[in-house]
Amino acid sequence: MIEKFIVSRDDRIYQAFPDVALAPSGKLVCVFSECTHHANRTYTRIALCTSEDRGRTWSPRRPLCEPLHRVDPEKDPWWNCPRISTLSDGRLVAVVDQVRAHGRIREEGIVLLWFSTDEGDTWDGPHETPITGIVPDRLIELKHGPHAGRWIINAHHTTPQPETHVQRFHVWAWFSDDQGGSWSGPHVIADAPDLMLCEGSIVELPGGELVCFMRENSQRGLDAFKCISRDGGARWAGPYAMPIPACHRPVAGMLLDGAVLITHRYMQSGDRWLGWGTQNFFGALTDVESCLATERNGAYTRIFPIDYDRSSRSDTGYSGWVQLPDGEIYVVSYIVDDAPRAHIRGYAFRESDVVLPELLSPGMQP
Repeated sequence: MIEKFIVSRDDRIYQAFPDVALAPSGKLVCVFSECTHHANRTYTRIALCTSEDRGRTWSPRRPLCEPLHRVDPEKDPWWNCPRISTLSDGRLVAVVDQVRAHGRIREEGIVLLWFSTDEGDTWDGPHETPITGIVPDRLIELKHGPHAGRWIINAHHTTPQPETHVQRFHVWAWFSDDQGGSWSGPHVIADAPDLMLCEGSIVELPGGELVCFMRENSQRGLDAFKCISRDGGARWAGPYAMPIPACHRPVAGMLLDGAVLITHRYMQSGDRWLGWGTQNFFGALTDVESCLATERNGAYTRIFPIDYDRSSRSDTGYSGWVQLPDGEIYVVSYIVDDAPRAHIRGYAFRESDVVLPELLSPGMQP
Protein backbone atom coordinates (compact mmCIF):
# COMPACT_ATOMS: atom_id res chain seq x y z
CA MET A 1 0.00 0.00 0.00
CA ILE A 2 3.05 2.29 0.05
CA GLU A 3 3.52 4.20 -3.21
CA LYS A 4 7.11 4.83 -4.37
CA PHE A 5 8.45 7.71 -6.46
CA ILE A 6 11.81 8.88 -7.78
CA VAL A 7 12.77 12.17 -6.15
CA SER A 8 16.22 12.49 -7.72
CA ARG A 9 18.40 10.03 -9.61
CA ASP A 10 21.58 10.66 -11.57
CA ASP A 11 23.61 7.53 -12.23
CA ARG A 12 26.80 9.59 -12.40
CA ILE A 13 26.70 10.73 -8.76
CA TYR A 14 25.88 9.29 -5.32
CA GLN A 15 22.82 10.97 -3.78
CA ALA A 16 22.01 10.30 -0.14
CA PHE A 17 20.92 11.51 3.35
CA PRO A 18 17.72 13.41 2.37
CA ASP A 19 15.17 15.38 4.36
CA VAL A 20 11.89 17.04 3.34
CA ALA A 21 9.82 20.01 4.49
CA LEU A 22 6.23 21.04 3.76
CA ALA A 23 6.03 24.72 2.76
CA PRO A 24 2.89 26.79 3.58
CA SER A 25 1.54 26.50 0.00
CA GLY A 26 1.81 22.71 0.08
CA LYS A 27 5.05 22.57 -1.89
CA LEU A 28 7.49 19.88 -0.80
CA VAL A 29 11.17 20.82 -0.61
CA CYS A 30 13.76 18.02 -0.39
CA VAL A 31 17.42 18.56 0.49
CA PHE A 32 20.09 15.90 0.17
CA SER A 33 23.82 15.32 -0.19
CA GLU A 34 25.74 14.58 -3.36
CA CYS A 35 29.01 12.73 -2.81
CA THR A 36 31.46 10.34 -4.40
CA HIS A 37 30.22 7.56 -2.10
CA HIS A 38 28.96 7.11 1.45
CA ALA A 39 32.53 6.14 2.38
CA ASN A 40 34.27 8.59 0.05
CA ARG A 41 33.75 12.34 0.45
CA THR A 42 36.35 13.62 -2.00
CA TYR A 43 33.45 15.47 -3.67
CA THR A 44 30.39 16.77 -1.78
CA ARG A 45 27.60 19.26 -2.45
CA ILE A 46 24.20 19.90 -0.89
CA ALA A 47 21.37 19.95 -3.44
CA LEU A 48 17.60 20.38 -3.38
CA CYS A 49 14.54 19.79 -5.51
CA THR A 50 10.85 20.69 -5.14
CA SER A 51 7.45 19.16 -5.86
CA GLU A 52 4.16 20.93 -6.52
CA ASP A 53 2.08 17.70 -6.73
CA ARG A 54 2.51 16.01 -3.34
CA GLY A 55 5.79 14.37 -4.28
CA ARG A 56 4.62 12.55 -7.39
CA THR A 57 7.02 14.48 -9.63
CA TRP A 58 10.03 16.56 -8.73
CA SER A 59 11.97 19.43 -10.25
CA PRO A 60 15.55 18.93 -11.45
CA ARG A 61 18.00 19.24 -8.59
CA ARG A 62 19.96 22.43 -8.03
CA PRO A 63 22.69 23.38 -5.57
CA LEU A 64 22.16 24.88 -2.15
CA CYS A 65 25.89 25.55 -1.76
CA GLU A 66 29.16 25.37 -3.63
CA PRO A 67 30.79 21.93 -3.88
CA LEU A 68 33.74 20.97 -1.72
CA HIS A 69 36.64 18.92 -3.05
CA ARG A 70 38.56 17.06 -0.38
CA VAL A 71 42.07 16.80 -1.77
CA ASP A 72 43.96 16.74 1.53
CA PRO A 73 42.23 14.36 4.00
CA GLU A 74 44.18 15.94 6.85
CA LYS A 75 42.47 19.33 6.57
CA ASP A 76 39.94 19.67 3.72
CA PRO A 77 36.28 19.76 4.87
CA TRP A 78 33.22 18.14 3.33
CA TRP A 79 29.45 18.67 3.39
CA ASN A 80 27.63 15.93 5.29
CA CYS A 81 23.94 15.49 6.25
CA PRO A 82 21.41 18.27 5.52
CA ARG A 83 18.13 18.76 7.38
CA ILE A 84 15.21 21.07 6.61
CA SER A 85 12.14 22.35 8.46
CA THR A 86 9.44 25.00 8.19
CA LEU A 87 9.23 27.75 10.79
CA SER A 88 5.98 29.23 12.12
CA ASP A 89 6.54 32.40 10.08
CA GLY A 90 6.63 30.37 6.85
CA ARG A 91 10.38 30.45 6.32
CA LEU A 92 12.30 27.30 5.47
CA VAL A 93 15.54 26.62 7.32
CA ALA A 94 18.20 24.16 6.15
CA VAL A 95 20.70 22.84 8.69
CA VAL A 96 23.97 21.45 7.29
CA ASP A 97 27.10 20.15 8.99
CA GLN A 98 30.52 20.73 7.49
CA VAL A 99 32.94 18.08 8.73
CA ARG A 100 36.70 17.83 8.92
CA ALA A 101 38.74 14.72 9.60
CA HIS A 102 42.24 13.81 10.64
CA GLY A 103 42.90 10.49 8.93
CA ARG A 104 40.00 8.23 9.95
CA ILE A 105 39.24 10.06 13.23
CA ARG A 106 36.62 12.79 12.85
CA GLU A 107 37.18 16.15 14.41
CA GLU A 108 34.43 18.58 15.31
CA GLY A 109 32.08 19.62 12.55
CA ILE A 110 30.44 23.02 12.35
CA VAL A 111 26.71 23.58 11.79
CA LEU A 112 25.52 26.20 9.29
CA LEU A 113 22.04 27.54 8.48
CA TRP A 114 20.36 28.69 5.27
CA PHE A 115 16.96 30.45 5.19
CA SER A 116 14.38 30.80 2.42
CA THR A 117 11.43 33.23 2.44
CA ASP A 118 10.05 32.02 -0.92
CA GLU A 119 9.55 28.30 -0.28
CA GLY A 120 12.96 27.23 -1.50
CA ASP A 121 13.32 29.29 -4.67
CA THR A 122 16.15 31.38 -3.19
CA TRP A 123 18.30 30.98 -0.09
CA ASP A 124 20.16 33.28 2.30
CA GLY A 125 23.24 31.71 3.83
CA PRO A 126 25.30 30.14 5.08
CA HIS A 127 24.88 31.63 8.56
CA GLU A 128 27.39 30.47 11.14
CA THR A 129 26.28 29.12 14.51
CA PRO A 130 28.24 28.13 17.62
CA ILE A 131 26.83 24.60 17.22
CA THR A 132 29.50 21.96 16.74
CA GLY A 133 29.20 18.28 15.93
CA ILE A 134 28.06 16.09 13.08
CA VAL A 135 24.76 14.71 11.71
CA PRO A 136 22.61 17.47 13.24
CA ASP A 137 18.88 17.18 13.75
CA ARG A 138 16.53 19.50 11.91
CA LEU A 139 15.83 22.79 13.65
CA ILE A 140 12.82 22.25 15.96
CA GLU A 141 10.68 25.27 16.86
CA LEU A 142 8.86 24.56 20.11
CA LYS A 143 5.08 25.05 20.15
CA HIS A 144 3.93 24.26 23.70
CA GLY A 145 4.44 25.57 27.21
CA PRO A 146 6.66 28.34 28.56
CA HIS A 147 9.37 27.77 25.94
CA ALA A 148 7.12 28.12 22.89
CA GLY A 149 9.05 29.76 20.06
CA ARG A 150 12.42 28.39 21.19
CA TRP A 151 14.66 26.95 18.47
CA ILE A 152 16.60 23.79 19.33
CA ILE A 153 19.17 21.75 17.38
CA ASN A 154 21.19 18.75 18.50
CA ALA A 155 24.35 17.17 17.08
CA HIS A 156 26.79 14.54 18.25
CA HIS A 157 30.53 14.41 18.90
CA THR A 158 33.09 11.66 19.23
CA THR A 159 36.14 11.85 21.47
CA PRO A 160 39.01 9.39 21.02
CA GLN A 161 39.88 7.45 24.18
CA PRO A 162 43.66 6.89 24.04
CA GLU A 163 43.62 4.07 26.57
CA THR A 164 41.10 1.96 24.61
CA HIS A 165 41.23 3.45 21.08
CA VAL A 166 37.41 3.46 21.21
CA GLN A 167 35.41 6.60 20.44
CA ARG A 168 33.38 8.15 23.28
CA PHE A 169 30.05 9.49 21.96
CA HIS A 170 28.27 12.64 23.19
CA VAL A 171 24.92 14.08 22.08
CA TRP A 172 24.50 17.79 22.84
CA ALA A 173 21.76 20.38 22.29
CA TRP A 174 21.82 24.13 21.68
CA PHE A 175 18.79 26.41 21.82
CA SER A 176 17.94 29.98 20.93
CA ASP A 177 15.15 32.16 22.32
CA ASP A 178 15.75 35.02 19.87
CA GLN A 179 15.46 33.25 16.49
CA GLY A 180 19.14 32.49 16.16
CA GLY A 181 20.51 35.80 17.42
CA SER A 182 22.20 34.00 20.31
CA TRP A 183 22.50 30.39 21.36
CA SER A 184 22.69 28.57 24.71
CA GLY A 185 24.69 25.39 24.91
CA PRO A 186 25.95 22.84 24.67
CA HIS A 187 23.46 21.08 26.95
CA VAL A 188 24.22 17.39 27.44
CA ILE A 189 21.50 15.08 26.12
CA ALA A 190 23.42 11.81 26.41
CA ASP A 191 26.95 10.88 27.45
CA ALA A 192 26.81 7.19 28.40
CA PRO A 193 30.23 5.53 28.56
CA ASP A 194 28.82 2.05 27.86
CA LEU A 195 26.77 3.15 24.82
CA MET A 196 27.64 4.82 21.52
CA LEU A 197 24.69 7.19 21.20
CA CYS A 198 24.46 9.52 18.21
CA GLU A 199 22.21 10.91 15.44
CA GLY A 200 19.56 12.33 17.76
CA SER A 201 16.04 13.25 16.66
CA ILE A 202 13.94 15.42 18.97
CA VAL A 203 10.14 15.35 19.06
CA GLU A 204 8.06 17.78 21.11
CA LEU A 205 5.07 16.12 22.77
CA PRO A 206 1.73 17.90 23.38
CA GLY A 207 2.58 18.41 27.05
CA GLY A 208 5.76 20.27 26.16
CA GLU A 209 8.13 17.40 26.96
CA LEU A 210 11.00 16.81 24.55
CA VAL A 211 12.13 13.29 23.69
CA CYS A 212 15.38 12.72 21.82
CA PHE A 213 15.61 9.34 20.06
CA MET A 214 19.16 8.18 19.24
CA ARG A 215 21.08 5.57 17.30
CA GLU A 216 23.34 3.19 19.22
CA ASN A 217 26.50 2.74 17.13
CA SER A 218 28.40 -0.15 18.72
CA GLN A 219 27.33 -2.54 15.91
CA ARG A 220 25.62 -4.81 18.44
CA GLY A 221 22.15 -4.36 16.95
CA LEU A 222 20.87 -2.63 20.10
CA ASP A 223 17.59 -0.76 20.51
CA ALA A 224 17.10 2.90 19.91
CA PHE A 225 17.63 4.89 23.10
CA LYS A 226 15.89 8.07 24.23
CA CYS A 227 16.42 10.91 26.66
CA ILE A 228 13.66 13.18 28.02
CA SER A 229 13.64 16.90 28.83
CA ARG A 230 10.87 18.69 30.73
CA ASP A 231 12.45 22.17 30.73
CA GLY A 232 12.79 23.01 27.06
CA GLY A 233 16.05 21.18 26.40
CA ALA A 234 18.34 22.44 29.20
CA ARG A 235 18.39 19.22 31.23
CA TRP A 236 17.84 15.64 30.07
CA ALA A 237 17.09 12.37 31.86
CA GLY A 238 18.07 8.96 30.55
CA PRO A 239 19.07 7.21 28.39
CA TYR A 240 16.21 4.71 28.30
CA ALA A 241 15.82 1.80 25.87
CA MET A 242 12.99 2.02 23.31
CA PRO A 243 11.78 -1.23 21.67
CA ILE A 244 13.00 -0.38 18.16
CA PRO A 245 15.70 -3.01 17.60
CA ALA A 246 18.85 -2.36 15.54
CA CYS A 247 17.81 1.26 15.05
CA HIS A 248 19.98 3.69 13.13
CA ARG A 249 19.19 7.32 12.22
CA PRO A 250 15.74 7.64 13.87
CA VAL A 251 13.59 10.52 12.61
CA ALA A 252 10.70 11.24 14.98
CA GLY A 253 7.63 13.46 14.83
CA MET A 254 4.00 13.82 15.88
CA LEU A 255 1.17 12.77 13.58
CA LEU A 256 -2.11 14.65 13.33
CA ASP A 257 -4.02 12.03 15.35
CA GLY A 258 -1.60 12.19 18.30
CA ALA A 259 0.50 9.15 17.37
CA VAL A 260 4.28 9.36 16.98
CA LEU A 261 6.07 8.12 13.85
CA ILE A 262 9.77 7.23 13.80
CA THR A 263 11.38 6.30 10.49
CA HIS A 264 14.71 4.50 10.77
CA ARG A 265 17.29 2.25 9.22
CA TYR A 266 17.38 -1.34 10.46
CA MET A 267 21.02 -2.25 11.02
CA GLN A 268 21.45 -5.89 12.00
CA SER A 269 25.20 -5.39 12.51
CA GLY A 270 27.81 -8.12 12.84
CA ASP A 271 31.48 -8.26 11.93
CA ARG A 272 30.97 -9.46 8.36
CA TRP A 273 28.95 -7.09 6.19
CA LEU A 274 28.00 -7.64 2.57
CA GLY A 275 27.97 -4.44 0.56
CA TRP A 276 27.57 -1.43 2.84
CA GLY A 277 25.56 -3.58 5.23
CA THR A 278 22.16 -1.88 5.29
CA GLN A 279 19.20 -3.31 3.39
CA ASN A 280 16.07 -2.42 5.36
CA PHE A 281 14.24 0.85 5.93
CA PHE A 282 11.44 0.74 8.52
CA GLY A 283 8.86 2.89 10.25
CA ALA A 284 7.71 2.58 13.86
CA LEU A 285 4.39 3.84 15.20
CA THR A 286 4.15 4.55 18.92
CA ASP A 287 2.33 6.87 21.33
CA VAL A 288 3.03 9.63 23.84
CA GLU A 289 2.88 7.32 26.86
CA SER A 290 5.51 5.07 25.29
CA CYS A 291 7.75 8.01 24.45
CA LEU A 292 7.74 9.02 28.12
CA ALA A 293 8.18 5.49 29.51
CA THR A 294 11.43 4.97 31.39
CA GLU A 295 11.30 1.17 31.17
CA ARG A 296 11.55 -0.72 27.89
CA ASN A 297 8.56 -2.90 28.78
CA GLY A 298 6.48 0.21 29.34
CA ALA A 299 6.75 1.27 25.71
CA TYR A 300 4.73 0.11 22.70
CA THR A 301 5.90 0.12 19.09
CA ARG A 302 4.43 -1.21 15.87
CA ILE A 303 7.22 -1.61 13.29
CA PHE A 304 6.52 -1.85 9.56
CA PRO A 305 8.68 -2.12 6.41
CA ILE A 306 8.96 0.84 4.05
CA ASP A 307 11.61 -0.38 1.58
CA TYR A 308 14.23 -3.05 0.97
CA ASP A 309 17.51 -2.53 -0.91
CA ARG A 310 18.17 -5.47 -3.26
CA SER A 311 21.62 -4.29 -4.35
CA SER A 312 24.70 -6.30 -3.39
CA ARG A 313 26.13 -2.84 -2.54
CA SER A 314 23.04 -1.85 -0.56
CA ASP A 315 22.98 1.45 1.32
CA THR A 316 19.78 2.97 2.65
CA GLY A 317 17.88 4.34 5.63
CA TYR A 318 18.66 8.02 6.32
CA SER A 319 15.30 9.69 5.95
CA GLY A 320 12.94 12.59 6.53
CA TRP A 321 9.17 12.89 6.44
CA VAL A 322 6.18 15.20 6.66
CA GLN A 323 2.43 14.73 7.02
CA LEU A 324 0.13 16.58 4.66
CA PRO A 325 -3.03 18.28 6.00
CA ASP A 326 -5.27 15.46 4.71
CA GLY A 327 -3.26 12.87 6.65
CA GLU A 328 -1.03 11.44 3.92
CA ILE A 329 2.53 10.82 5.08
CA TYR A 330 5.36 11.53 2.65
CA VAL A 331 8.78 10.07 3.39
CA VAL A 332 12.10 10.53 1.62
CA SER A 333 15.07 8.19 1.91
CA TYR A 334 17.96 7.04 -0.25
CA ILE A 335 18.62 3.62 -1.76
CA VAL A 336 20.87 1.87 -4.29
CA ASP A 337 18.59 -1.02 -5.34
CA ASP A 338 18.48 -1.24 -9.16
CA ALA A 339 20.73 1.78 -9.77
CA PRO A 340 24.52 1.89 -10.11
CA ARG A 341 24.65 4.55 -7.37
CA ALA A 342 22.41 5.67 -4.54
CA HIS A 343 19.44 7.88 -5.38
CA ILE A 344 16.56 9.57 -3.54
CA ARG A 345 13.13 7.92 -3.30
CA GLY A 346 9.82 9.17 -2.01
CA TYR A 347 7.11 7.10 -0.29
CA ALA A 348 3.45 8.07 0.18
CA PHE A 349 1.04 6.28 2.51
CA ARG A 350 -1.48 6.77 5.29
CA GLU A 351 -1.64 5.24 8.74
CA SER A 352 -4.51 3.05 7.57
CA ASP A 353 -2.17 1.56 4.94
CA VAL A 354 0.06 0.10 7.66
CA VAL A 355 -2.44 -0.39 10.50
CA LEU A 356 -6.04 -1.42 9.74
CA PRO A 357 -8.55 1.28 10.73
CA GLU A 358 -10.28 -0.86 13.35
CA LEU A 359 -6.95 -1.06 15.21
CA LEU A 360 -6.39 2.68 15.16
CA SER A 361 -7.38 4.90 18.04
CA PRO A 362 -6.18 8.33 19.23
CA GLY A 363 -2.50 8.27 20.02
CA MET A 364 -2.09 4.66 18.81
CA GLN A 365 -2.93 3.22 22.22
CA PRO A 366 -2.59 -0.58 21.95
